[in-house]
Amino acid sequence: MLQAIKNIKSKKSKNMIREFKGKKPHIHTSAFVSETAYIVGDVEIGENANIWPGAVIRGDFARITIGANTSIEDNCVLHSATDLAIGNNTIVGHGAVIHCRKIGNNVLIGNNATVLDDAEIGDFCIVAAGSVVVPETKLPAETLVMGVPAKVKGKLSEQQKEYITSSPAYYIKLAGEYKKHGF
Repeated sequence: MLQAIKNIKSKKSKNMIREFKGKKPHIHTSAFVSETAYIVGDVEIGENANIWPGAVIRGDFARITIGANTSIEDNCVLHSATDLAIGNNTIVGHGAVIHCRKIGNNVLIGNNATVLDDAEIGDFCIVAAGSVVVPETKLPAETLVMGVPAKVKGKLSEQQKEYITSSPAYYIKLAGEYKKHGF
């Protein structure tokens, strides 16, 4: 049994990154992708992006683009019937379901939030943990939303914007540590 576990641990993530219908993921060499993330089809992952354990990114219906310095945390699901673009310096929190059209730059999607069909999230937005952004919602820049369904609670403060812009550096550093340890 111990030998079987050792063999499983030694396998690299290549079997979790799959081509589908002639389209295969393109992942920048500086990006970190956990060996337990599943990435399939028409997916592009940018410079210094980091994809954590259990994330599922399915570019089988439409293209998914993930920008530079963006973190897709543990157990997130990214899938859409239309092209999905996630901007730069964005954090998608643990367990979030992203099934929309666009998430801008410098956005924080809270843990277990859901962003549904054809929604668009502007730059410098926060979608609070557990919120559900209903289909076709268009959130302007610098907006804080929360609830089920998500409702606008106001404009972001300077402190909230600073938090969003400084957070990606932490994840880039952490991803570097994981890479250094052979993950």
